[in-house]
Amino acid sequence: MSSPEYRWLWPSALAADPAGPLGARRSTRDWVVDSLCFLLGIGCTVWITVELLDPGSSTTQAWGPVPRWLVIADASAGVIGALGLWWRRRFLALLAVYLVLLTTFSLASAVTVLIVVFTVGVHRRFAVLAGYVAAILAANAVFPLLRPDSGVGYVEAFAWGASTTVMAALWGMLVRGRRQLIVTWRDRAERAEAEQRLRVAQARVLERTRIAREMHDVLAHRISLLSLHAGALEFRPGAPPEEIAGAAAVVRSSAHQALQDLRAVIGVLRTGQPEDEQAPERPQPTLSALPALADESRSAGIRVRLEIAPAPETVPAATGRAAYRIVQEGLTNARKHAPGAAVRVAVGGAAGDGLTIEVRNPMPLTVPARPIPGTGMGLIGLTERAHLAGGRLDHGRVDDDFVLHAWLPWPP
Repeated sequence: MSSPEYRWLWPSALAADPAGPLGARRSTRDWVVDSLCFLLGIGCTVWITVELLDPGSSTTQAWGPVPRWLVIADASAGVIGALGLWWRRRFLALLAVYLVLLTTFSLASAVTVLIVVFTVGVHRRFAVLAGYVAAILAANAVFPLLRPDSGVGYVEAFAWGASTTVMAALWGMLVRGRRQLIVTWRDRAERAEAEQRLRVAQARVLERTRIAREMHDVLAHRISLLSLHAGALEFRPGAPPEEIAGAAAVVRSSAHQALQDLRAVIGVLRTGQPEDEQAPERPQPTLSALPALADESRSAGIRVRLEIAPAPETVPAATGRAAYRIVQEGLTNARKHAPGAAVRVAVGGAAGDGLTIEVRNPMPLTVPARPIPGTGMGLIGLTERAHLAGGRLDHGRVDDDFVLHAWLPWPP
């Protein structure tokens, strides 16, 4: 807590060097407090010295005639103590020991002693303060013997000195406790803000991961359609104009939709955009969108047989979204690795038993000479999506077919 930003709340006297590194500059508050303490100490010393030098003053009448040499010695020692208040943050230990010795005979340094007791109470722990107060009280016990007050007795003089010393110490403890409490509150507030920023950052990372997964699922589906139709145009340059025009229309439509999806994703991923200016997220497709997905694949030349046993509106939205993405990725993989093959999509299940999805297509007879970019990444993403939804996903070869099988929870 000795960093500069906490210095005004928690003075670094708790460390070995109370004022921080040598040559450290005082803050504005330090200048004001140190100046006030110095003026109080030197002012009290000068006032008491003038009173003791005046034979008719009330102070001289109370304490009796004081030798001039003792008044001058008392004033000189008091001035040194008051000057030491200016560097009390740096040399507090030396100043405190000096004033203990001075308290045994000095009357002019009374206010300076109280300021140092208060400073020890603020800057040091209770054990150090208690020891120092005990030393001051011992010095106060000697003072009435060396310089008795003609107006009061020994006990009353000692009681006055002891009470003012204890009051200064308690005041210092009160200020120290308040500063500790303020630092504790600030530390808790900063930790809470840091934890909140960390939670926000984690939420952003999770949301962007989800968006990236959605982008892969959507764009992979669109681009696979583009690749399929572009390949048909490449290998059938002599096809009838109607077929070429139809394929070109599908390519244009798929490219347009892919660009729209990509623009939406990039818009969400932009940093620095205020939340209230972001466009609302479009509704995500569920089981009710599977027929349109199958029709889109059929328009690309894929033979798709779709079987949906449960009514789409009865399936929970989160489960339906996960099922849609699984089917979409299964159809994309079939177009990539088994073009022209018949694909069977079966969705079944009931509330309480869970929802099952199976995408089956024959294994390809030939292996492409060059590996398809991104192969296997979609299945990894689907496996993670199924696990996050509380389900499971398996894929592999069964007899002569490639089967993608998933199970998702469906609460009763």
